[in-house]
Amino acid sequence: MNVASEVLGVRELNRALLARQSLLERSAASALEMIERLVGLQAQAPWPPYYGLWSRLAGFHQDELVHLLTDRRVVRIGLMRGTVHLVSAADCLTLRPLTQPILDRALRSNFRGSLDGLELPALFTAGRALVEARPHTMSELGARLAEDPRWTEWAPAALAQAVRAGVPLVQVPPRGIWGVGGQTRVTSAEAWLGRPLHSEPSIEDVVLRYLAAFGPATVKDVQTWMGVTRLKPVLDRLRSRLAVFRDDQGKELFDLPDAPRPGPETEAPVRFVAEFDNILLSHADRRRIMSEEARKRTLGVPNGVFPGTFLVDGFVAGTWRIERTSKAAALHLTPYEPLDATTRDALAAEGSRLLTFAAGETADHDIRFVLAEQ
Repeated sequence: MNVASEVLGVRELNRALLARQSLLERSAASALEMIERLVGLQAQAPWPPYYGLWSRLAGFHQDELVHLLTDRRVVRIGLMRGTVHLVSAADCLTLRPLTQPILDRALRSNFRGSLDGLELPALFTAGRALVEARPHTMSELGARLAEDPRWTEWAPAALAQAVRAGVPLVQVPPRGIWGVGGQTRVTSAEAWLGRPLHSEPSIEDVVLRYLAAFGPATVKDVQTWMGVTRLKPVLDRLRSRLAVFRDDQGKELFDLPDAPRPGPETEAPVRFVAEFDNILLSHADRRRIMSEEARKRTLGVPNGVFPGTFLVDGFVAGTWRIERTSKAAALHLTPYEPLDATTRDALAAEGSRLLTFAAGETADHDIRFVLAEQ
């Protein structure tokens, strides 16, 4: 396709993103279909993927994702940006080779100089053998490796992280099972899934899937989502298959020609967005989902813990968290700006459904609006 002269403003990009993320209207898709449609859900913590699916799917219940995890049809593994994602088994085998450079770079950065002299291929082989014999926590893995005379001079944590970079490690249940605690234990993706990693994964196919879920997007947006650089040649190779627009700053936007791009006045209902949700993290320019002030409040939290957020008219307008006891559950909503009565009522109604999903038949449900700290 030829380059289009049409300019897409922030609201047009917002509505396109919400439509593709099933946040304008809940989808009738299955949980597995949605996980693949979104090219995975960020899953640094165990429960956000459940909330992310609940916000997007009609009639979603926790058991659907639990069964996918225990049946090994989805896995939790470090991928895009080097962070843990929940992806389908097929996507695990495709995406893990493509994200190898991210893990290599993180290893060099985090352990600069401290791995000098370490024979990595032998370490990877030993680490793989250990986790395939039985799943290990990272602490157990590091300790076992440090017992080997070849590696006694290196810190156990460094040894374990090196194996994480060199061996595709999936987190096995009960990690990620709704309502179940327990330490994170890992084994290799190949052992868990009974299949090898894809030998020739297509970066072009992955970029097209990103655009379907997050577009229209600039080259920098794609790179931000994936955590890799030098993707401009990939977009240039795909250019003839794409529609090309401009944003309000003149930057080139790529998109699938037939992807939904609703008008800027399309109604957007209030929605609750999970902690760490990729909708907040997958663009270099995040104005399509939050203002600069909202970005500072939402993503500028200590320790990189991104809170749950809620959307009003399609944009981040505050944060949410659930506080539970044995007899009650309270949803705390902290808006960034004063809300009108209609919006508060809509948030309360959607929040009540969220509490029912999260806390079931807990005796008392309460919704509290809390003043934001300035």
